[in-house]
Amino acid sequence: MRKISIFDTTLRDGEQSAGVNLNFIEKMEIARQLERLGVDIIEAGFPASSEGDFQSVQAIANTIKGCSVTGLSRSVQSDIDSAWQALKRGAEPRLHVFIATSPIHMKYKLRQTPEQVIESAVQAVRYAKKFFPIVQWSAEDACRSDLAFLSTIIEAVIDAGASVINIPDTVGYITPKEYGDIFQHLFNNVPNIAEASLSAHCHDDLGMAVANSLAAVENGVSQIEGTINGIGERAGNAALEEVAVALHIRKDYYNAETSLALKEIKRTSDLVSRLTGMVVPANKAVVGNNAFAHESGIHQDGVLKEKTTYEIISPELVGVATNALVLGKHSGRHAFKKRIDELGFQVSDEEVASLFKQFKDLADKKKDVTEEDLVALILGEKLANYSAVYSLQSIQVQYGTNHIPTATITLKDVHGELQQDAATGAGSVEAIYNTLERMIDADVKLLDYRLQSVSGGRDALAQVYVKMTFDGKETSGRGIAQDVLEASAKAYINAINRVLYMKKAALMKKELAL
Repeated sequence: MRKISIFDTTLRDGEQSAGVNLNFIEKMEIARQLERLGVDIIEAGFPASSEGDFQSVQAIANTIKGCSVTGLSRSVQSDIDSAWQALKRGAEPRLHVFIATSPIHMKYKLRQTPEQVIESAVQAVRYAKKFFPIVQWSAEDACRSDLAFLSTIIEAVIDAGASVINIPDTVGYITPKEYGDIFQHLFNNVPNIAEASLSAHCHDDLGMAVANSLAAVENGVSQIEGTINGIGERAGNAALEEVAVALHIRKDYYNAETSLALKEIKRTSDLVSRLTGMVVPANKAVVGNNAFAHESGIHQDGVLKEKTTYEIISPELVGVATNALVLGKHSGRHAFKKRIDELGFQVSDEEVASLFKQFKDLADKKKDVTEEDLVALILGEKLANYSAVYSLQSIQVQYGTNHIPTATITLKDVHGELQQDAATGAGSVEAIYNTLERMIDADVKLLDYRLQSVSGGRDALAQVYVKMTFDGKETSGRGIAQDVLEASAKAYINAINRVLYMKKAALMKKELAL
């Protein structure tokens, strides 16, 4: 049984999804969950792209010790230096360096000859090898590259020190058979190919990312790259949960397996969905809400008699809970804290005190408190404490079919000063946002507003996701509360706080530099 390494790029390629903007706390929570899931490599970001990305990659590398942490780098010395500073304290620091190899990219983007591209790639790998014990080299747009040239440059970078060679289908263009043929060509035409392991990185523009990844496994690849829920640039990446479960269920065919803790898949999927604001479609394979639902009477009859008649994946395999009740209104603080630890979250004593009070309040109002509710409370607390320039103190909304909706809001700023204002709108949410915009005194344009329940039932917690432009910057925010309007206000404030916090941090850095 061959071992397939899993290279997770949710925090790098996944965050490039349109409208996704994760902050430090969110990235760290996802990284910890990926570690629990058992991925082999976490691509934490692109350190040279921004100060925020550098700090996130550095913090993740310093914290995560159960798997290797890597960062992306162009074939530029300054990028490699930045990546080393961010990753050097990791458990197994490695670099992911890339350069484009297709004729169209070399001509129009790089404006380099093939010979110059080879020279740039070799120099980058050789320089990176001075610092990093493991250097992964990627041929951007490899699937539209000339195979003879691809073989030549791969031989050169392996000689220079690259120990992992990644063949990405950057634009989601290739078919499974064609992709497999590329790997066979490399095995047969690169003399030193045995000195490196091969990796596959597929995009889903034609809906074939998972199929192409599995074709790569069939043709000798030992590492698969992708993201949780398949999120990513344009149509996204290969969904790692689908690849892993396919290899598990059909190990008789692929003769390959991963080291993932499959029971952590559903929890990881839910966390990534909640923090990115990208809802998982109900019919999504492995993790969608309908993945284990049977509507047809014939199917229902078969499943009741013998599950395997229509169910090739058991819900328990991927961590779909059969009993959602975790705690009750009479549960004590010790049991509450133990459950938080079991969920894998790290919280301070102050956060536990605040969360326990919120839990008790929720338990008084809600018949059943589920694991999803608890996770929502924990994430809500962490988001509220991070970059909290403004916090919501109170909200009151007056609404009637024959009256103009009016919102009255009280905010507390970082200095502890209270501010109160009121405004009207065509609806309750608009009244809230008009009030907040007036209080913040800035031009805000709402780009997206999404509302969903955390769990089922009329008493479910509400989760609101917003995307907006504020002060010329695109930002997003999330809010969780039992009341939809309160959650709406919290999401708006969270989005505003992100921009204000980053502006404050940039100003402090500039002052220190002076």
